[in-house]
Amino acid sequence: MRTRINGRLSELGDTEATIDVGAFSYAVYVPDFVRRQLQGREGQEISLRTIEYLEGNPQKGRMTPRLIGFTSDAEREFFELVCSVDGVGVKKTLKAMVQPVCDVAEAIVEKDTERLTLLPGIGPAVADRIIAKLHRKMTPFALMVGGEVGAGSAESSGDLIGEALQALVGLGHSTADARSKLEAILGSGQSFDSVEEVLREVYRQQRADG
Repeated sequence: MRTRINGRLSELGDTEATIDVGAFSYAVYVPDFVRRQLQGREGQEISLRTIEYLEGNPQKGRMTPRLIGFTSDAEREFFELVCSVDGVGVKKTLKAMVQPVCDVAEAIVEKDTERLTLLPGIGPAVADRIIAKLHRKMTPFALMVGGEVGAGSAESSGDLIGEALQALVGLGHSTADARSKLEAILGSGQSFDSVEEVLREVYRQQRADG
């Protein structure tokens, strides 16, 4: 299975990127949020994390291998999670993902069905299923900065930052405001051992800025 492709971006269309690798050119589907990140990079060397899947009708034996590309492992993981929801799948997710990952994840965390239904092809019933299955898994993605999960929010401290985000929301902050405050302290490279330490630093920085 191909999980990464490195090459020169020779062409960028509405739904796919053409990447030259040696003597070969590969057509890679890209969600709209990825396409926007690649705009203006034609002729440059790029690296995409990829998902490989088969497109077609298995009953008729017409299956074509396809690649979907992302600029980071976190984007790929987010896409796969959305695809795993009943009634969604690869094609629907490709069409729907027109907003940055952090914005879609934020809507899921907030259980904002109306906001999710603004995504192409996502109706109220599908939005409810996405929220039901994924809302507890979305906090690290809601903190994504520049295509990556914010420093300190992945793996070992992902639960800690997620709990801090929930605590700030519980204290009356909107998810967007809480995310902004956490991004500010995560960008400093500090490490934290408890939610209380995170909150103290958030409010210390708020007082300093004020």
